[in-house]
Amino acid sequence: MLLKNKVIFLTGGTEGIGFECAKIYRAAGAKLSIISNSAPSIEAARLKLQSDEILYLNADVASATDVQQAIIKTVSYFGKIDVIHNNAGISNPSKALHETTEDEWNALFNVNVKGIFNTTRFGIDELKKTRGNILNTGSLVGDIGQEIHAAYSATKGAINTLTKSMALDYAPYGIRVNAVAPAGVWTPMLRVWSKQQPDANSIESYLDDIHALGYCPEGDVVADVCLFLISDQARFVTGCILPVTGGAELGYRRVVNQTIQSIPQKNNLI
Repeated sequence: MLLKNKVIFLTGGTEGIGFECAKIYRAAGAKLSIISNSAPSIEAARLKLQSDEILYLNADVASATDVQQAIIKTVSYFGKIDVIHNNAGISNPSKALHETTEDEWNALFNVNVKGIFNTTRFGIDELKKTRGNILNTGSLVGDIGQEIHAAYSATKGAINTLTKSMALDYAPYGIRVNAVAPAGVWTPMLRVWSKQQPDANSIESYLDDIHALGYCPEGDVVADVCLFLISDQARFVTGCILPVTGGAELGYRRVVNQTIQSIPQKNNLI
């Protein structure tokens, strides 16, 4: 019961990695305030989790008013907030930067980055009271980049530096700030993304191959690490961008090397 009596404010907690986190946090004894802007996914999660210790709130993390009200309702319902897990995120579009529209750019930054801004500015006073912590869901691409995902990668790079800066700003209050950085993880969002790729038929084998451990995992492997980071077991860990990648940063190189080796060599230049 690593999270017994802890109150977790979890955004994007009804699907994918967020839903896996909700399950493991609840099993560890936490009370949850789950934020989503999708009423159908809220109802689906409610049916699966079925707990009186979970508050579901329909809110958009990009909206300051929605987030402020969600924080107020959470504190009114549970009396406090111990952890803010900024998990909500979007990945569309799969485009190079010059092909990305202004609306697409703004949507990505409003959800992935401004969402963290909103939850922090409206929730930080509650975390000061509990000496709680913040966890951000980032991505490996925030460190290494990704083809045809310039805007998305930029948001995840921003999350990396935000996490480190926030860790410094809030350390005097005993508030830790960390991030997890997955590579490929099978979620509903990734399955939609897979269909949008130029070679959709081979994407599953590609995603297996980029991970050095040989497979693309489900969201539970990330949730296990999230549980550690928000628990007291990680009480001296802050400003950490923790890869949960199965060695994907090595696997990318492996895929590249295999591709190079398959190219017909000429005059021994390769």
